[in-house]
Amino acid sequence: MSDQSNNPLFPDVDQALTEPDGLLAVGGDLSPERLLEAYRRGIFPWYSEGQPVLWWSPNPRSVLFPEKLNISRSLKKSLNKNVFTVTLDTAFRDVITACSHPRKDDAGTWITPDMIDAYCLLHEQGHAHSVECWYEDKLVGGLYGIAIGKVFFGESMFSKKTDASKVAFVTLVQQLTTWGFQLIDCQIQSAHLDSLGAENIPRRRFIDLLNQHCRSTNKHSPWTFDNAL
Repeated sequence: MSDQSNNPLFPDVDQALTEPDGLLAVGGDLSPERLLEAYRRGIFPWYSEGQPVLWWSPNPRSVLFPEKLNISRSLKKSLNKNVFTVTLDTAFRDVITACSHPRKDDAGTWITPDMIDAYCLLHEQGHAHSVECWYEDKLVGGLYGIAIGKVFFGESMFSKKTDASKVAFVTLVQQLTTWGFQLIDCQIQSAHLDSLGAENIPRRRFIDLLNQHCRSTNKHSPWTFDNAL
């Protein structure tokens, strides 16, 4: 069971609302201490410009167990063509900035300038990481997230070319597997992530997995791909 009741920064996730699903707390800052504690306890920030910081822990939780990664036939073809070059931690601010751009049919973004600065600081401290997908020396896709112990907390991804974000994600998962990571947090269910093998699990099971795997020592610095990949 979780020991969240001993933590003064956040209430227990069981107190999160069911409507809107997962809203747990309002306010606070985006300091590295608060952000890392939030992730360890299954909580993440998600809010719009002009709002106070909103903290969420939805139930159920979308996750990917690395061994359940699904690579479709069409995606295998994209991977085999080797049209993309994939790197780690070479353009973090560029990736998170690209992720912050509004999607089609969506005029807003939840990745505010303050959010960008906060995660760039986490990157400088070795906690936040980016995956970049390049085509002809141009950044065409990627993702970023937080690594704690043997858990990678995915935050957002973007794609400017077909399959670019999927290639970045698959390459990352394959590398995380070689490093012994046990869980990838996908936060909220989406068809995009479901196609790659993500699944919903009860929040309580998710918290139990975090309590088990976030405490593990599994720091890889600098983050570079193994030669075998």
